[in-house]
Amino acid sequence: MKIESYYPVIGTEDVRSATDFYQSMFGFVSVFEADWYVHLAMPDQPGVNLAILDCRHESVPANGRTAARGVLLNFETDDVDKEYRRLCAAGAEILLPLRDEPWGQRHFIVQAPGGVMIDVIKIIEPSKEFQEQYLN
Repeated sequence: MKIESYYPVIGTEDVRSATDFYQSMFGFVSVFEADWYVHLAMPDQPGVNLAILDCRHESVPANGRTAARGVLLNFETDDVDKEYRRLCAAGAEILLPLRDEPWGQRHFIVQAPGGVMIDVIKIIEPSKEFQEQYLN
């Protein structure tokens, strides 16, 4: 199979709240809006997409009509310190403060609506212990 596009679709019971969060906190813009589905993209990176879906919509199979919970989205950036300061100042709920990890990440985690978490990451040099685990 040749995959033409890939993006997460986050099921929620409050499409507007989730849409507002990703727009105000991360700069996504709407490229399609309905009351039950919003497709978001980064204005300067049209290949970076995210969709918000009312989990109760008829297009969702009945046994899957629940909001996303426990989902962790990774957003990689070149200046995680700047983003940490910006999101703290914007009032984002910080679940994990900014820190360096031995496996090669400087990151922090914020709470998004509906139980989704956003892990904002900058790739850093891993410790010697973890360098051997990287395959490429």
